[in-house]
Amino acid sequence: MLDFINEFWAFLRVRKKYWLLPLLFMFIVLGGLLALTGGRVAEPFVYNIF
Repeated sequence: MLDFINEFWAFLRVRKKYWLLPLLFMFIVLGGLLALTGGRVAEPFVYNIF
């Protein structure tokens, strides 16, 4: 996992894609909240999509 993080950071540095960091941070935070709630919060939204 640490290798992936190092490689991803190198990619961001070389390609100058620093705008991806806030997006990645928000995905991690929302994923953590979804995992903590057990998925009950997202069920109505997923049901409407399908």
